[in-house]
Amino acid sequence: MNQITTKQKLLYVDDEILNLYLFREYFRNEFEVIVAQSGQEAIEELAENQDVKFVISDMRMPKMNGLEFITKALEIRPNITYCILTGYDLTPDIEKAIGEKKVARYFSKPFDPTEISLFLSAGNKN
Repeated sequence: MNQITTKQKLLYVDDEILNLYLFREYFRNEFEVIVAQSGQEAIEELAENQDVKFVISDMRMPKMNGLEFITKALEIRPNITYCILTGYDLTPDIEKAIGEKKVARYFSKPFDPTEISLFLSAGNKN
């Protein structure tokens, strides 16, 4: 067999195309980055990619916000580490989701690639 890809899959969900592009560029050397522009598209990506290990979702998106998406995603893929990315302060809803272990962590926008890398690499050891 030829070289096998050992990069873990990371799904990033954001309704802003520029953010999807930037995120993929930042993390393409560490992860196989899959992007989705909506919660519904992300659910479809999870159905197609059974080996996704991490999901980072923007909080504020039209139709389905990040927590609504994660709640639906947990029903079909409960063994993934889910994180929220937000340009706003930590909300009671996000705090509650963290307390209920639906969301492992939240990150602020603009995102800090080092902060996200450190968190995800710590998760790789599980």
